[in-house]
Amino acid sequence: MNDRVYIFDTTLRDGEQSPGASMNFVEKIRMARQLERLQVDVIEAGFPIASEGDFESVKEIAKQIRTVSIAGLCRANDNDIDKAWEALKYAEKPRIHTFIATSDIHLKYKLKKTRDEVLENAVKAVRRAKSYCNDVEFSCEDASRSDIGFLCQIVEAAIAEGATVINIPDTVGYAVPHEYGAIIRLLMERVPNIGKAILSVHCHDDLGLAVANSLSGVINGARQIECTINGIGERAGNASLEEIAMAIRTRAEALKVSTNINTEEIYKSSKMLVSLTGMHIQRNKAIVGENAFAHEAGIHQDGMLKNPLTYEIMTPASVGIKHSTLVLGKHSGRHALKQRYEELGYKLTTEELEKAYVLFSKLADEKKQVFDDDLVAILQDEISSLEETYKIETLQVTSGINIVPTATVGLKKGDQFLQDSSTGDGPVDAAYRAIGRITNIKTDLLDYSIKSVSWGQDAIGEVFVKIAIDGYVFNGRSASTDVITGSVKAYVNAINHAISARFRKEQSTNENVGV
Repeated sequence: MNDRVYIFDTTLRDGEQSPGASMNFVEKIRMARQLERLQVDVIEAGFPIASEGDFESVKEIAKQIRTVSIAGLCRANDNDIDKAWEALKYAEKPRIHTFIATSDIHLKYKLKKTRDEVLENAVKAVRRAKSYCNDVEFSCEDASRSDIGFLCQIVEAAIAEGATVINIPDTVGYAVPHEYGAIIRLLMERVPNIGKAILSVHCHDDLGLAVANSLSGVINGARQIECTINGIGERAGNASLEEIAMAIRTRAEALKVSTNINTEEIYKSSKMLVSLTGMHIQRNKAIVGENAFAHEAGIHQDGMLKNPLTYEIMTPASVGIKHSTLVLGKHSGRHALKQRYEELGYKLTTEELEKAYVLFSKLADEKKQVFDDDLVAILQDEISSLEETYKIETLQVTSGINIVPTATVGLKKGDQFLQDSSTGDGPVDAAYRAIGRITNIKTDLLDYSIKSVSWGQDAIGEVFVKIAIDGYVFNGRSASTDVITGSVKAYVNAINHAISARFRKEQSTNENVGV
């Protein structure tokens, strides 16, 4: 029987620290629910003392997610640990995750502490965390560049104080697999009380070795892997959860371990994260990339027709991908649409189906075929829980060679119809300026991108925008066959996110002062 490896997902903490990957309160809750469906063992929900937003997110996730352990990160000091517990105390399965650097380079230049001082800080931190909850994880930051003797000493001391999980991070992605595996093996051999804790691995991908290093750690005795959806994270990212899970499942006979991951939820988790953050993955990304199960070469196609095992080591269905293409058009009814969504893994309510069908019908009038990715794009737009302050009613643009681009936009705010016009460098810029005049909201456009979600001249374009308002960043997204319409919808979506965030902040402030 294979040993169990626990999956510690840090998408909402380390992953969200990736530049451009920030999520708002509602989006974090939505992602956490999907991670629960994925059946990860631990969700690291955030760094509670880092910001009030992080604290509130960890607190709410702790309240809502009941079947998974919820972890909060904290440095090895009293204030951090107390703040983490304040957020985590609502969890069914709380875990305090405290850390301190152990490499000499961090001690000398960052902490300016001696090894003895760091050891004392670690012991006190684990002891304080243990006074709040039984499940305590201790991490040796930059462990892969730490002296192995000191590493053994601090790990033994942390376990003696009650740490249940010991994490050995390759914080800067410096290790290579045989080195990293040797560190885990030496800890298993030299630390006398190592059997009282689970060894964990947390590897970064600076040299593209995060997954390989993680598996090397497991081969040498680690039984928890820390990873993220799509491998997002600081700098080059973290070990990719989907690659870890499928490597263990596909090569179970070689690795002799297993996980509890519901692999059929992998693709949906990946797509959701892309939708929430706007961080696209490359087409040839292992497991979840668009080309992961695509075959173009004639020899490959011939082999696939005879037996898929000739060129596929796992089935698309095993990760939640359905490659059969159902051709849907304007003559298709609600029953066919519902059936296809169920085949794609989405069970819609009557109300959700009706909304999706209206959008589908409009799209079917514009396109010859509606593909699976089009359906997912429709659904991502439709299931958003964002309350829209502004809704687009009318849009007219004029643009061309030797013509000044002009846009007239009409927005609905409650019962009010607001309309204005503006010129710009192009039709999209003109429309954005008109929206600014209507809403009286000053924004800085940080990022703007368009990506086709299917194929053909009439493919849906998925538009992502990132705006800054008063120093705060908000994302907007929309999908349309008309890229200008999609661009305007995405921009209004971002503004609505900003207004929603402002309302929640004001509501929270009022509650805090007893209003």
